[in-house]
Amino acid sequence: MNQEGTTVQTSEAADARGPAGMAGLPSGERLNRGGLSWALFQGGRDPFIILVTIYIFMPYVASTLVGDPVRGQEVISRWDQYIGWTVMLTAPFLGASIDKLGPRKGWLALTVGLMVPAIAALWFARPGGPLPLTAVLLLGFFARVLYVYSEVLHNSLLVRAAGLAGAHRASGLALSLANLFSVVALAFTAWAFALPGKVDWAFVPDAPLFGLDPDAHEPERVVTLMAAALMLLGAIPLFLFTPDAPPTGVPVLRAFREGAGELWRMVRTVGRFKDAAVYLVSRMFFVDGMNGVLIYAGVFAVGVMKWGPLEMLAYGILLSVFAVLGGYVARWLDGALGPKTALKIEIAAAMLGLLAVLGMAPDRILFFWPHDAAAHGPMWDGPVFRTLPDWFYVGAGFVCAVFITAQYASSRTLLTRLAPPEQTGAFFGVYALSGVATAWLAPTLVSLGTALTRTQQGGLATLLVLLAAGLAGLFFVRGGGRIVR
Repeated sequence: MNQEGTTVQTSEAADARGPAGMAGLPSGERLNRGGLSWALFQGGRDPFIILVTIYIFMPYVASTLVGDPVRGQEVISRWDQYIGWTVMLTAPFLGASIDKLGPRKGWLALTVGLMVPAIAALWFARPGGPLPLTAVLLLGFFARVLYVYSEVLHNSLLVRAAGLAGAHRASGLALSLANLFSVVALAFTAWAFALPGKVDWAFVPDAPLFGLDPDAHEPERVVTLMAAALMLLGAIPLFLFTPDAPPTGVPVLRAFREGAGELWRMVRTVGRFKDAAVYLVSRMFFVDGMNGVLIYAGVFAVGVMKWGPLEMLAYGILLSVFAVLGGYVARWLDGALGPKTALKIEIAAAMLGLLAVLGMAPDRILFFWPHDAAAHGPMWDGPVFRTLPDWFYVGAGFVCAVFITAQYASSRTLLTRLAPPEQTGAFFGVYALSGVATAWLAPTLVSLGTALTRTQQGGLATLLVLLAAGLAGLFFVRGGGRIVR
């Protein structure tokens, strides 16, 4: 389960409107090696979010390096504010300037070249190790911001790589590969490092591979090396085979200056269409709430449910698989009810899922149902999820995963119904901007809620405010209903 790409980019479509822009672009619907390489890059890049940000490494930082999950959630969300502010102030201008900069692969190589060692250096984040906590968080900040820049640059090469006819295939393949590689990486980590010594299964090694020491938290830290290696390997085919944009002759500073003007013109264009404008403002709130649920899911589960690395690996695998259903749910709801009603249902369902998560604890189910694990005994003899609260928590996570994924799909569909066909470029530019304009808001609320209540539940509950605000805004949007054939 990945975060939706929420960076601002002006795609090659603008460059490809006329015959000159189309020259040299792939013309068939079947992907060539340039398109396949473009998709492979995302497959290698996105496991960083799954392995490092959501499920394994940052929960380890919160629980072990900070030493207190509540304080850890507060610290991590405060640094996420810094990431959000930086992205908000820089990524839109990079996206709006991208077509004027000309070739992108050099910029992308610089971004990847800085990201890979930053991620790999997190391996040294251990108690009493050479990296103090501030250095660990600074490396994470650096890598996350660069990740967003890599999204902008990578997405801008889509039409160049696959052509207009094959763009949707390359995009779908990239998302599929990202999910596949993430699940495989989680499964490998569980098999090679977390399960050995804990189960007597014939296919599991007797001890963690490569001599990793669980007492030194090396199974949790090794995911940083895996994420760095996958990113590097996934980037190589793109640099070898994916076509780059031609030079424009525009100096860098001028490109950014003109890009800022283009960004302002896009915002003004959308502002003339009330329903689309109201929708995009609403989306700023609910998409930030959705992203917050994803980002803090791991930290919350480690602190509240007392799960260890093995449980988090299993949880990540299950949710990544079930999130795929979200695309099918969105397609069915969009067709049956229209994307606006579908989006309302998806946000409301995600709120219910989040509410259920908040009501869980090892000794409590859904706020009011006490559970005595000693009196009931384990539900099965497996290595993870042995109690009823564990399974209720997993079920609430499934609800969130499915409907958050569905929301990302329905959001795009709704904009296509509200935007004038001749101005979709400007509208999708502002659509992407709306995903980063408030990227700091969810971390700010989570940090504030955690600090004020001194509980992780109090921090995560603030995300309900963002989801509710976004849902309320949709009731003021006209259009986006079901198409009657």
